[in-house]
Amino acid sequence: MGAVNAPQPSVVILGGGPGGYEAALVAAQLGASVTVVDRDGLGGAAVLTDCVPSKALISTADFRSQFETASDLGLHLEDHEGDEVSDSVAELLAVNRRVMALAAAQSRDIGERLASDGVEVLRGTGRLLSPSRVEATLEDGSTRALDADVVLVATGATPRVMDTARPDGERILTWQQIYELPELPEHLVVVGSGVTGAELAQAYLGLGARVTLVSSRDRVLPGEDADAATVIEDVFRKRGMEVLGRSRMESVRRTDDGVVVRLVDGRQVEGSHALLAVGSVPQTSGLGLEEVGVALSESGHVVTDRVSRTSVRGVYAAGDCTGVLPLASVAAMQGRIAMAHALGDAVAPLNLRGVSANIFTDPEIATVGYSQKDVDDDTVDATCVMLPLATNPRAKMQGITDGFVKLFARRGVGTVVGGVVVAPKASELIYPVTIAVQHGLTVDQLAGTFTVYPSLSGSIAEAARQLHPRG
Repeated sequence: MGAVNAPQPSVVILGGGPGGYEAALVAAQLGASVTVVDRDGLGGAAVLTDCVPSKALISTADFRSQFETASDLGLHLEDHEGDEVSDSVAELLAVNRRVMALAAAQSRDIGERLASDGVEVLRGTGRLLSPSRVEATLEDGSTRALDADVVLVATGATPRVMDTARPDGERILTWQQIYELPELPEHLVVVGSGVTGAELAQAYLGLGARVTLVSSRDRVLPGEDADAATVIEDVFRKRGMEVLGRSRMESVRRTDDGVVVRLVDGRQVEGSHALLAVGSVPQTSGLGLEEVGVALSESGHVVTDRVSRTSVRGVYAAGDCTGVLPLASVAAMQGRIAMAHALGDAVAPLNLRGVSANIFTDPEIATVGYSQKDVDDDTVDATCVMLPLATNPRAKMQGITDGFVKLFARRGVGTVVGGVVVAPKASELIYPVTIAVQHGLTVDQLAGTFTVYPSLSGSIAEAARQLHPRG
């Protein structure tokens, strides 16, 4: 007798962001019947209202800033009469249309890929009735019951809203609402100096708006490498941004023609618009999670282990709803790991030490592995070298004056355990450091690899050479 085919496992995924759609592709490849229940559009916030549009906006601002750099290189623009053009102008309506068109195109591409792999996508919301049964409420109000051998929760997070600073979508905005602005704000007050606040403050400054950044901490980007954050804050100030450190927001209210941001010390900052970047909250309520026994943290995040399992057998979670690390790359990896584990494929647990992250300011900040704080706190016994980019020949050619390369190597053996790059396109430059961290390469191996001369990556090799273990 021939072998009896095993029944096709069924997978239901709540949320079509990076954690959800990447998981769906893996599950389909492994032979599962896959259904994605998605409310907001494939790609989720990462594609539609966060990573893709914000980085496209930042790229536009960076392009405009090149006009300023060009004059330092001996170049300038002239009109058809030979008169010098003093400045470029950002038409925000056109910029936003392009940005959102790019996001929509990316979402369509994801949809086509899922369809080609046989994944069913339902537009609506899902709720767990049991660990193996999901009720989907569709756009037309109808419901559909879905039986599942595996459920993945990948519903993401949404901007945090405070009672004293309620967004109205016109003058007081979250980072998801800024792409509806018809024209460049005259004076944008950005509340919050974390990654989102710093990136968007930089973007609007680069587009030509007056920007005030309200930071409750001693410096911008308080969770990042202190040397890197100092460079970025200096660049902000040098380019005309007003940075208010140790200034906690108490409230934001709308006036007849703008906004007033009141600080807890009584000061007031007046502007035309306010952008709120004060964190996010997981979208985990109303999904039936607690009713079926899925453990949530005090903050409402789904508690998971390193293979994305929740406290309930057969139910997994990935992405910002877990609070592990709010990066699209991490969400995607969590989703892929979840499906590999659930469907019996080879799987390696999530390793956050190998995660490279980037902040898309100008210059960018890219990091991987152990940090300066880990070294200072004796979490890892490592030595460090930091090389300013100002001495790099390629940087001189490109007019780059701000930035550095920093490497951490385990003392005595020289294994690369971390790194920081502050530079234009640091998101690309961090890759060789990430490979070294991920695969346990030594500084000698990194230094002994050819680099192009002249190149910014040459500074990475030079830093590695300076970390050669001494006997």
